[in-house]
Amino acid sequence: MTNDYWLEAKNISCLKNEYEVVKDLSLKLKYSENVILIGPNGSGKSSLIELINRNIYPVLKKDTVFKIFNEERINIWELRKKISTVNNDVKTRINPMLKVFDLIISGLYGKYCKISDISEIEVSLVENLINKMLLTNLSQKYFSHLSEGEKQIVLIARALIRKPKILILDEPIANLDLKSKFQVIDQINELNNLNTKIICITHDISMITEIYNRIIMLKNRLIIADGTQSETINSKNLSNLFDINIDVIKHKGNWHIYRKPK
Repeated sequence: MTNDYWLEAKNISCLKNEYEVVKDLSLKLKYSENVILIGPNGSGKSSLIELINRNIYPVLKKDTVFKIFNEERINIWELRKKISTVNNDVKTRINPMLKVFDLIISGLYGKYCKISDISEIEVSLVENLINKMLLTNLSQKYFSHLSEGEKQIVLIARALIRKPKILILDEPIANLDLKSKFQVIDQINELNNLNTKIICITHDISMITEIYNRIIMLKNRLIIADGTQSETINSKNLSNLFDINIDVIKHKGNWHIYRKPK
């Protein structure tokens, strides 16, 4: 019998600098789901991703369960083949004069530099992905010459080159202008046609599009709502989540929030 869940966590707590960054977490994530983790800054979203990526570890307790891809003993190198993460920190590690094509192919090697002696198969793999993501016009540009939205899309392409089972997007539209924000959202929506499933970490409700079939709301390191969009996204839940009195409505497939007058 196959297991429907790639992540199983029960009664998980994690410490970082003696602070409890993950608190009594119980969560299962299915292979079939695209998931949004939404919450304010400091709610524990990024710590959950650190836990999945094995940057922090659970405190061992008698009733603790933690499995990734049905394994309790997790090989970090095997994990990195199956999970790719895109966050804003990596931009500072990239040589500004690295071309987009070379940056994407570097994802096959887990590096951020030009790779010499690449094979024809690897070239074909990158070219196919570039074509699929409509990045042909960017492929020979330097990374530093791209807009912030283009940089984000290229980093997503780099994360996809190894065909991971799970793609984690950590605040993918943070600090983007309005045009770039929608460029990135549109590109992420197109990824739904691939076999990779998405976990998106955000505090921005405009990220929540039709491709996400599960919404998890985190506040003060606790899950306060978990379910489909229709089950979770409402004025009461979002007002509670962000500690502000707001109305939320859905218009043409997109969610919009309005602050209620005092």
